[in-house]
Amino acid sequence: MITCAICNPGRTRPGTTTMTLERENSTLVVKQVPAQVCDNCGEAWLDEDTVDHLEPLLETMVSNGTEVALQRYAVA
Repeated sequence: MITCAICNPGRTRPGTTTMTLERENSTLVVKQVPAQVCDNCGEAWLDEDTVDHLEPLLETMVSNGTEVALQRYAVA
């Protein structure tokens, strides 16, 4: 657990969050993304591996011209 950088008294714990990513005209909403979540304010932080997994999903949307997509987080 780490002290929350936003609210300070809160502590982060493993959990999940919903992330909304936007680039150009594309919006991707991903549910159940693993994150460290503050038990006080709910702010969520993603680790580098999770971000590395999400970025190509958004890039594919942009290149395909998809405007909006909703999906659950999954690692192949």
